[in-house]
Amino acid sequence: MEIKKLGQKVTGLLASVAVVIALSGCGGTNASGAQEVKVVLNWFAAPGHGGIYAAKDQGYFEEEGLDVTIEPGGPQVSSIQIVASGKAEFGLAHGDQVLIARNQGIDLVALAALNQRSPQAFMFHKGHGIESFEELNGRTAFIQTGIPYWDYLKSQYDLSNVRELPYLGDSTNFINDKESAEQVYISGEPYFMKEQGIETEVKFISDSGYDPYNYVLYTTREYLDKNEETVRDFVSSMVEGWSYYKESPDDILKIINEFNPDMTFDSLKFQEQTLKEYIYGFDAAEHGVGYMTEERWNTLIDQLYTAGLLKEKFEATEMFTTEYLEAE
Repeated sequence: MEIKKLGQKVTGLLASVAVVIALSGCGGTNASGAQEVKVVLNWFAAPGHGGIYAAKDQGYFEEEGLDVTIEPGGPQVSSIQIVASGKAEFGLAHGDQVLIARNQGIDLVALAALNQRSPQAFMFHKGHGIESFEELNGRTAFIQTGIPYWDYLKSQYDLSNVRELPYLGDSTNFINDKESAEQVYISGEPYFMKEQGIETEVKFISDSGYDPYNYVLYTTREYLDKNEETVRDFVSSMVEGWSYYKESPDDILKIINEFNPDMTFDSLKFQEQTLKEYIYGFDAAEHGVGYMTEERWNTLIDQLYTAGLLKEKFEATEMFTTEYLEAE
């Protein structure tokens, strides 16, 4: 629960107690007795968050006694820092970000992987794509500073002659440079390019073998140990929300559109259709939404260690669990 600004006449003792509550990750209860919790998204409201919005809209969280606040992310928002500080109980981040946080001393536990595969890619002008990542040499690549997969690619390929420029969410420079590359989600930027009459093609990051889980739901180890029932209720309600979203996506897309009016409904629909296989296919087709394996996590740990992004290896079982996905 986000603590409201304390009045000037609140005693120092009460203020201290309030801070302790916030940092412990305890959301408290609302007037009706429901447990208040917050989930911080990894980006602005989008179709990739549909199951969470569905669980809220359809009352699945409420049925489990949860009063859930969904807080959107953005380019200047770190869900990991917010959750680690105790200002939210749950967050979404990519799998590699969860592991790197552990490397920084933040003990997080992954609870569900909402994308079974990574939809991350490089975008090129049509006819100017690449077969091998080393063909990026001699070109300009617009890359978000500190993005883990770029460090991994540089550890596996000679990319010393790539001109790296920061990706700031605007494709104008990409449009003006026919030989450039831009980091994208296949559900996003290629659609907007097509709307502007610009044909593109993509090279998936996963072609390198680097394929982290995306949109990972997590909490802190401390919160999980103290609030296991709340975690179980949140995860089971969210999974139910994904089932509703699969059958009635347009209902939820309209809600997402209200929270993110800068996106057209058609673009949201394109994202929903594009991401459907990533959410409900692959391992999730057999095991259900959110499924994760020890093998996939251990592979990612090895890759991040090889790239120098982890100081030491550890067992995947220390930082993920599917127990709450299996709850009835």
